[in-house]
Amino acid sequence: MKNYLPKFSSDFQAKIKSYRRWQDAQLSLLGRILLFNGIEKISTYNPYDKVIKHTKYSKPYFDNDLVRFNISHSGEIAICILSKEHEVGIDIELMSDIEIDDFKFQMTENEWNTIIESNHKEAFFEYWTQKEAVIKAHGHGLTIPLKSFEIFNNTTKINGEIFNLKEIKIDKKYKCYVSLKRDIDDIYLKEEKYNTNN
Repeated sequence: MKNYLPKFSSDFQAKIKSYRRWQDAQLSLLGRILLFNGIEKISTYNPYDKVIKHTKYSKPYFDNDLVRFNISHSGEIAICILSKEHEVGIDIELMSDIEIDDFKFQMTENEWNTIIESNHKEAFFEYWTQKEAVIKAHGHGLTIPLKSFEIFNNTTKINGEIFNLKEIKIDKKYKCYVSLKRDIDDIYLKEEKYNTNN
């Protein structure tokens, strides 16, 4: 916090300082660090000079810029994806102990049957991260109910648009998926680790 937070805008600093849990503040900051470091590696400009704005659906973006991005964090991991060409979405979830039945209304009948016929927790978090990644890539947030589209073979369709998914294996305690409106078999992955004690 001491080393990195002063590099960002005063609005972002205030947002980070408003978190009640230091873990949430730290993960949000790490997500922003990953984003800006990634931009510095794929672009020719200084991201610290740019302002992050939000669409009416709360999707973050850089004004007048072609880099699309998405950030997610859960547990002890922050993750970020960037693209110069396509809208992207990413979601990571720690597979914690939850009452899965409370989320039945978010799944289609086929998805729910798959969950109850297999490893409940892992299958649930697989669908959940897939659906969240698709929603983020689509960009209209919670205006699209999760039950309104079905994931099948790492693909789904919303209003005629096809979204493809790819699992990112990070840790056996987590599920993570990336979603793009294109074939993502050739997605380039770059892992950067930061010491969370800084």
